[in-house]
Amino acid sequence: MTKSTSDTKDLQDPERRDFIVVATYAMGAVGAAAVAWPLIDQMNPAADTLALANTEVDISKIAEGQSITVKWRGKPVFVRHRTADEIARAETANGDDLRDPQPDDARVQRPELLVVVGVCTHLGCVPLGQKTGEVRGDYDGWFCPCHGSHYDTSGRIRKGPAPTNLEVPPYTFLSDSVIRIG
Repeated sequence: MTKSTSDTKDLQDPERRDFIVVATYAMGAVGAAAVAWPLIDQMNPAADTLALANTEVDISKIAEGQSITVKWRGKPVFVRHRTADEIARAETANGDDLRDPQPDDARVQRPELLVVVGVCTHLGCVPLGQKTGEVRGDYDGWFCPCHGSHYDTSGRIRKGPAPTNLEVPPYTFLSDSVIRIG
């Protein structure tokens, strides 16, 4: 039995065989990556979700003593331009009386502007106190009528079943009149 010319050539040129094996593996890896990429990419958040990640708020139109509500990540965020009296009461609150002790200056970047997520930390209700004439509770902040939680002018829980203070979302001042929440 005689060997064909091509078999003899393959036995004499092992580098060619190595190249074919490496090229086959490389093409297999490229094919696997081409199949895997759409599966991995679909796990990224959608564009509409990313758009909700940050919201910019013009605070220049909020008068002293006034509050506004904006939406961030589907939750209400309370932005209050506090009066000098509200700031003084928040700063002088006795830490021993607080269920979730946190000083006022740790909750605000500027004393006159308070930014908190407007969701009661007990069961997720939206507390009253944003609109003129609404009940603000015993501490002139916010009041959750569902179960009776009272928050002070710094959004700290003072009375009722809520276990923690109103959450302070991450926010930065883009200028003197604009903040970015998120």
